[in-house]
Amino acid sequence: MINSSLALARYLARHMPGATVFVIGEPPLLDELTSIGVRLGKTPEEIEAVIASFDRTFNYHKLDTGFQSLRRGSRFLATNADPTCPVEAGEVPDAGPTIAALEQSSGRKVELVAGKPSSLIVEMALERLGVPAEACLMVGDRLETDIVMGQRAAMSTALVLTGVTKRKDLCHSAIQPHHVLESIADLIQLI
Repeated sequence: MINSSLALARYLARHMPGATVFVIGEPPLLDELTSIGVRLGKTPEEIEAVIASFDRTFNYHKLDTGFQSLRRGSRFLATNADPTCPVEAGEVPDAGPTIAALEQSSGRKVELVAGKPSSLIVEMALERLGVPAEACLMVGDRLETDIVMGQRAAMSTALVLTGVTKRKDLCHSAIQPHHVLESIADLIQLI
């Protein structure tokens, strides 16, 4: 599976090999990055890039370290920019609010978001599959990430209504998928 953590790790391996980074994120992302030789930094003086991601332990110390690093000129990258993450009990804040806190405090804008709707993750997927974008169907539950990413890549798109986006949201959005599915089980009808 290709996800935003893998896409970011690949980007760093190609464009910043051996970089020292500060990660506002969870252990799987830290493991992914260290497995490709990225060094984890603790002080703004050594940090070459700040990476914002989903982090249920986000706190003032992490915000300040990211802020100080960005003010010193570190690159500003993120795995994704989703405002929320769906969980069984509803939704929780995702990487978007972390990005916003760093942007607001540092005056810097995130340079690269590796996940949806970035073309970086699409390029990785198409390379792995060995097929053109036109032969693919992007299926997702968010108009502004999944569906936009598919449309930018010239893919057909299918919105699944069992996630974040609801049918009523379609009436007010300029982003319109090719197909709307009540559940992922309805995908069989499209194939």
